[in-house]
Amino acid sequence: MPLTTVETPTETDGVSLSHGLKQRHLSMIALGGVIGAGLFVGSGAGIAAAGPSIVIAYALSGLLVMLVMRMLGEMSAAYPSSGSFSSHAERAIGPWAGFTAGWAFWVLLCTAVGLEGIGAAQIVHGWLPGTPEWAWVALFMVVFCGTNLAAVKNFGEFEFWFAALKVGAITLFLVLGVLALAGVLPGTDSPGGSHLTELLPNGGEGLVIGLLASVFAYGGLETVTIAAAESQDPVRGVARAVRTAMWRIAVFYVGSMAVIVALVPWDSPEVVENGPYVAALDRLGIPGAGQLMNVVVLVALLSAMNANIYGASRIGYSLVERGQGPKWLGRVSGGVPRVAVLASSVFGFLCVLLSYWRPDDVFAWLLNMIGAVILVVWIFIAVSQLRLRRRLERETPERLAVRMWAFPWLTWVALAGMATVFVLMAREPDTRVQLYSTGAMTLVLAAAGYAWQRARERR
Repeated sequence: MPLTTVETPTETDGVSLSHGLKQRHLSMIALGGVIGAGLFVGSGAGIAAAGPSIVIAYALSGLLVMLVMRMLGEMSAAYPSSGSFSSHAERAIGPWAGFTAGWAFWVLLCTAVGLEGIGAAQIVHGWLPGTPEWAWVALFMVVFCGTNLAAVKNFGEFEFWFAALKVGAITLFLVLGVLALAGVLPGTDSPGGSHLTELLPNGGEGLVIGLLASVFAYGGLETVTIAAAESQDPVRGVARAVRTAMWRIAVFYVGSMAVIVALVPWDSPEVVENGPYVAALDRLGIPGAGQLMNVVVLVALLSAMNANIYGASRIGYSLVERGQGPKWLGRVSGGVPRVAVLASSVFGFLCVLLSYWRPDDVFAWLLNMIGAVILVVWIFIAVSQLRLRRRLERETPERLAVRMWAFPWLTWVALAGMATVFVLMAREPDTRVQLYSTGAMTLVLAAAGYAWQRARERR
């Protein structure tokens, strides 16, 4: 299929939206967006399966994510758009591709809003057991829906302070952990390398499970390329975020996993029961470590809710602006797509209600359906970058403020890595159903997008 001649998203969907995000907002969104609840909570199961090799798993998946971010950064700096990869896929592959990637990601983000609301409510319910969880979810949804309805700078301010708290917490954790391992933290004895003697305690199968767990812990990195379209200097914001992605992933993810498995035996029950960070802080004798980490996890969950409502509304708005959704969803007032914000929040809360009403069938089916969406999006990013890079070099090389390393070889390496993850998911019973469910949803969306594209061509 030939490359499409869609106008740049900045010209079609950037005019109506405000540009209220400052550089400090974008910088902190980029910095804190990489620190999600998946890191604080989900890494426990990966450690239990992979043992010390979880560090290798996070390093390998981190390399793949860095390549994806570099590709996305190249396209987003050249074509800033609130549609991000969806707009790039439409321009590079065809309208059906933008339709498929955009709506699949919208469903993922809206469902994630509900999941994060449930997780945050469970933490608060633990502190105040007499209160219903659904009421806390509703409160969180109203607060973040309201902040996103008011102005984009409100979203930016919330994310700025949320990110500052997350970065501060994990930095303090890393400093304490390194001091303890060096034997200079008062009241603690360094375990040395005694916990690292068996790298692969569960063999290669354990490493595979850890690798799959680590891949899906990196969600949230795409938000900065969506937000850049509403910043005062989109190109500079995207370029700076992408160029610092490498050290952020290395320090926050790989670094913290290394500290945890060095401090705590990988097969310790509290790694899964209490979470790896709580287990490590307990080893250091930090009083109130469990409640301290609950506060940090709560902040991470609320930050993700805020960011996902924002991201879903902008993706939905961009799809409508490109004629790929109902027009009412794209209405803008005060520089904000308020109908899209409301629709995304309502969908998220509907997911919460389904978790109570139909937890074993409808809700479980929805979770399986979004299980591998991020990999589908990454494939669209890689294929789009392969096609758009050649067009940029030929027609507008001055737009290449960010360049993919060793093009096209590393792009192909990234695609091979994604294919490998798909194969590994098909091998594991727990992830196989997610792979097939996501594949079915993707095929349905692709067919709908192609039918819509052909209908538009005939008109």
